[in-house]
Parts: sequence; structure tokens; C-alpha cells
Amino acid sequence: MRAAWKLSKYLKPYKHFAILAPILMVLEVVMDLIQPTIIQKIIDEGIAANDTPHIIAMFAAMMACAIIGWLGGAGCSYFSSKAAVNFASDVREDLYETITYFSNTNKDRFTLGKLITNLTNDIEMLQRALNMLLKIFVRGPLMFVGAVIVVFITARELFSVLFFVVPVLIICLYLFIKLSISLFRKVQEAIDQINIRVQENLAGIRVIKAFNCMRHQVEQFAGINQALTMRNMTAEQVIAALMPITQFVVNAGIVLALALGGIKVEAGVMEVGVIVAFINYLMMIMNGLMSSSNVLIQIARAIPSAERVVVVLEELPEITNADQPVKKEIRGDVKFENVSFSYNKHVEPVLKNISFEAKAGSTVGIIGMTGSGKSTLMKLLARLMDVDEGTIYIDGIPIRQYDLETLRGAMAFAPQKAALFSTTIEENLKYGKMDATKEEIREALAASDAYEFVEKLDKKEQHVLTQGATNLSGGQKQRLAMSRALIRKPKILVLDDTTSAVDSITEKMIQSNMKKALKGSTKFIVASKISSIKDADLILVLEDGRLVAQGTHEELLKTSVHYQEIMASQAEKGGVLNE
Repeated sequence: MRAAWKLSKYLKPYKHFAILAPILMVLEVVMDLIQPTIIQKIIDEGIAANDTPHIIAMFAAMMACAIIGWLGGAGCSYFSSKAAVNFASDVREDLYETITYFSNTNKDRFTLGKLITNLTNDIEMLQRALNMLLKIFVRGPLMFVGAVIVVFITARELFSVLFFVVPVLIICLYLFIKLSISLFRKVQEAIDQINIRVQENLAGIRVIKAFNCMRHQVEQFAGINQALTMRNMTAEQVIAALMPITQFVVNAGIVLALALGGIKVEAGVMEVGVIVAFINYLMMIMNGLMSSSNVLIQIARAIPSAERVVVVLEELPEITNADQPVKKEIRGDVKFENVSFSYNKHVEPVLKNISFEAKAGSTVGIIGMTGSGKSTLMKLLARLMDVDEGTIYIDGIPIRQYDLETLRGAMAFAPQKAALFSTTIEENLKYGKMDATKEEIREALAASDAYEFVEKLDKKEQHVLTQGATNLSGGQKQRLAMSRALIRKPKILVLDDTTSAVDSITEKMIQSNMKKALKGSTKFIVASKISSIKDADLILVLEDGRLVAQGTHEELLKTSVHYQEIMASQAEKGGVLNE
């Protein structure tokens, strides 16, 4: 119930729709309840008395009730759908916004597959439950209560039959609904596993094919899919068993009514029309309970979804603004002071006691073996994660005191794995600067040496990238990622091994263009090749998360054994430096 209460605020903007729908449903139910009484009058007062005008009048009244009821039902469907769809849309939008501001730790806690399920299947469940709640759940109880009242007034002689039928039906509904809540919670968990597996497999499809593991992946997916199938079957079978049981109980009630009614008619204390009306009302009671049970089962399916959605909505982003964040313009002085960081607080840190200082406008190269912490160091600079110990200063101010938009607005980041979106090249570059002009886009493309290949595309900057930009080569993707970073003209630029997929000649051209375009920017270049950073004002050498040396290229050649070893290993592999 707490989850439902939490989500109820999303219905408030559409409360007029949510109120109108049940009111119109009341109109439909009242019209439905009147009709068996009209049939009774047609039989007992019209047909029995051979009163044709009375039969015609009652038939006309019955048609009028049917038309009014139809209008009420149609109006209810319209307004309930409007309320449910808008409710779901607002929840989905808020949920997406919440996820967008998550840190990596937040996302890892939920997993991508589960978050996708939250945004799709869970929201759909909530929309369906609300729609049924506003329509059928109003109809069901009203139909049930109304039919019981009418039977008590018009067919009191048969009212005792309800003492058998109604309690048995209610007990059955309670047991089935209680069981279905736990079953559908397991179904949602199985859907999570399906989404996780699909997301992982599609992202790594090239690796799967390269290692010829398609059959293995299909078999793994079949196992997960079978688990979902079994859970779905169990849940659906439980629900399917409800209808025959309730139908049996109602049929038993009809037999009792006919037996008891036959005796009453034989005794002359009841008319045949009363029995016909009672059977109609008994069917209404069953339909009212069944429709109510369908809604309750749908709500039972939606409860786990609501709980899962609320858990995500209540998750607090780990990276947040200070109470009074600094919004001053950033120059670009950067200082790391005894910085340590660990992805898992129970294991050894991946960065240990890192300290260095970079002046505004300087170029800092970062090199080290795979896993030494180079990329992690740069993620801390953009506050994609927060340090465990120590402090990062920008222009002498602790990084945590800066407003996040101000901080990240002064930075540009080009990751090693270019994250491009399935839209045009122009729109991808505008992630760096939303109001970029055509001229600025072309300048940025030229600076990263991407203009030449973009101009050869049929639609040039309007060329649409596929998901993951699979219609471009690795080098082309990296150059577009650099263009997106350069177009911002940031005060702090981070290039995380972004030239690993381009040749040395193109790399030198990019470095030359970057110096001209970003003279006053502080540039951090993470590289695996010494040739990429040898001209940097400061080179940081990382080894197993520690800063083992820092200085210029010439200084490190004389003083750092680690730097000498990296250079020697690259020379052996043919990585010749141009001195």
C-alpha cells in the first residue's frame, strides 16, 4: 500500500478524469440493474396478462436503459483510459529522469536489465491496473451490491440462496488473489533476467560470434526463458482455475434457486418472472465478483511492479550538489591531493594516495599498464564518482563544492569506447554544445580529422548512425567522439585513449589541431602509447593504482624506471618515437 500511496501523486493532475470515469460507470450499472426487473414485469404483468401495450412500453424502457448504459460505459472507458495513460506517462518520465541522474554505483545496484523492465513492463502493469480499477472495479462491487439489494427487495423468498453462494465466492477470491501476488512477483523477477541476458548478448554480439558461442548463448537463454515460462504457466494456471470454481458455485446456486422457486411457485406464493429475474441477478452477482476478482488479480500483478518502481524513484543519487554549490566560472587549475578510490569498499583501492597539480592551459599525459587506474582517475575529475579519501581541487576549490552543471559544463570528455547515439552526426555533436552552429560543427569535425570522411557520406552531417554506431569504423567513432568534446571548447578536456583506433599520422594531426583550437584549456590525455603524450607539460605514470612517477618526457627518461620499461616495451613492439 505504501507504494500505491507514493505513486498516487501522479494521478492528481488527472483527478477529474479519474472522478468522471466511475460516475459514468455508476450510470451503466444502474441501467444494467434495472433491466432484469423490467424483464420480470414483461413476463408477470405483460405476457401473463396478455397486455401488449404494457409489453411494448417495457420493451421501450429496456432499450432506453440499454442506450443510456452504453453511453455511460463508453464515457467511462474514455476517461479512465485518459487518466491511466497520462498517469503511466508521467511515472515513466520521472523514472527515466531519476535513472538518468544515477551514478554508476546506483545503476550497478539495480542492473540495466531490471531498469529496462521498470521502464517498460512494470509501467505497463501499472497503467493496466489503474485503467481496470477505474472501470471494472467500480462496476464489479456496484453490480454485486446492487444485485444483492434488488434481490432482497424483489425476491426475498430466494434470498437465502445467497447465503451459500456469496461467502464461498468471496473465500475463493481471497485465496486466489493472495497466491497470485507472490507468483507474479516471481514472474517479474524472471522478466528481469530475460532483459539482462538480452541486453548483454546484443551488446556483445560480435564477441559471441568471434568465439563461435552462438549455440552456447542460445542454450543459456533457453534456460532462462524456460524459467520464465514455468513461472508464467504456474501463475496463469492458478488464475485459470478461478473461473471454473466460481462457475460451479453459481450453477449450484441456480439449481438451488430453481428447486426452491419451483416449490414456491407450486405453492402459489411466487411468480415465474421472479425466478427468471433472480437467476439474472445471481449471474450479475457472479459477474460482479468475477470482474472485481480480475481487477484484484491485475492489482496483485501490479503491486510488485509498483514496489519495484518506487524503490528506483526513492533511490538517492550518490553524486549530489552541496547545499550552497559554487557556480563561478572555471579557469582550469587542477590539483589532486592524496586521492584514493575503490569500486568495492571491501577490497583494495584501485587508486592509492594520488597527488599532482596541473596549471590551467597545460597538457597532462597519463600512462600506465592496463588496470593501473588511468580511466578511473579521469572519472573522478568529472565527478562521475566521488573519492573515498583525499580531495580534488579545481581553481583551489574542492570539487564537491561545485555545482554539478557548472563543473561538467566546463569539461568535455571523450571516452575510449565512443558512446554515440542512434541519431544524426550533427545531433551527436550537439551533445557537446546544444546551440552549435553549422560552422562550429564543421570546425570541430576538422579539428578531429573527421571532416574528410563525413563529407563523403551521402547526407554528410545528417547521416544517421545505427545503434552503437555500427555503420562506422572504430577510428571514425573515436574521431566523432573527439569532435563532440572539442565543439564545447571546454576549460578542461579529457581524452581517454581516444586515438587508440587511429593511425599515428592522423593522431599527430589531431594533436596539432587540438593545440590550436584549445590554447587555454587544461588537457588530460590518457594514452597507452608514449608517442601520444611525449610533448605533454606533465606526464603521470601509474602502476597498480599508485602514481609512481611524474614529470616531462625528458625528465622521466632519466629518473623513472617504470617509464623506461614502458618505452622499452613499446620500442620492442615497433613503437618508435619521433624525437
